[in-house]
Amino acid sequence: MPTIQNQILDAKKVAQKIKRIAYEIYERNFSEQEIAIIGIAPMGSHLSQLLAKEVASISHIQVQLGKIELEKFTETQSEIKLDLPLDSLEGKVVILVDDVLNTGKTLAYSLRPFLNISIKKLQVAVLVDRNHKDFPISADYVGYSLSTTINEHVLVESAGDDMVVYLNE
Repeated sequence: MPTIQNQILDAKKVAQKIKRIAYEIYERNFSEQEIAIIGIAPMGSHLSQLLAKEVASISHIQVQLGKIELEKFTETQSEIKLDLPLDSLEGKVVILVDDVLNTGKTLAYSLRPFLNISIKKLQVAVLVDRNHKDFPISADYVGYSLSTTINEHVLVESAGDDMVVYLNE
């Protein structure tokens, strides 16, 4: 495990970022009756739960919460598991959530289930965008944008509803 070099966001700042992203989601989707917020396990799923709570607390929008599971560190993806029936997402706004956008590979693989159904629109939310994209993926909602070297790593840890972000070397 790398040595923790620098705390970027403490729990209070992360909570502020989550609240701001929730307001942005509401502003861009205020006319929707229901949206789906789907997190990429494990940390994106945790973040999606916190976002769903915030959106529900500030708006009339009903939130359908879901989770995607995949092997993040394999060369190719054989199976991507979505814990919601695909037909329940038909015609809805889907917001795909992950903790860190690095190369875009994980988010690109996570798009696969949504290519087989007719959703209204797909948006991406991330807590930290590292700006190292190898895939043409960008986030619609970003909590914190950070340019790092290729040797640095962003680590998101959680304890209950609190999340903290570190930069490791």
